Amino acid sequence: MTAPHVRKRARWEPIAWLLFSAGGMSAALFLPVLVLVFGVLVPLGAASPEYDHLYAVLRNPLIKLVLFGVLTLSLFHWAHRFRHVMIDGFRLRPLAPVISVLCYAAAAGGAVLIAFIVFPV
Repeated sequence: MTAPHVRKRARWEPIAWLLFSAGGMSAALFLPVLVLVFGVLVPLGAASPEYDHLYAVLRNPLIKLVLFGVLTLSLFHWAHRFRHVMIDGFRLRPLAPVISVLCYAAAAGGAVLIAFIVFPV
């Protein structure tokens, strides 16, 4: 009798799961509030922040760091979920290494773009 085949985990897989869970948690905590305020209340006129006040809030380094963190972690959450949909959902397991590299490279590229937007040089 032979032992069942055990799939060997990649060394980077725990880091991917960490980014996935952190992205899901941060998105669940912060994005509904941002959508409610800037997607519903401000357009309906229920909240009308003044430009100067909003500009001052967004200039705060802590707020910039939080925005960068939430948006970047959300991208890595997307990358991990999309990778698994492509590999398991569409049964593209033979292309798993290529799909993984493309998904996480897209998330990393998006993180760099977010960094340039949030922290202008």
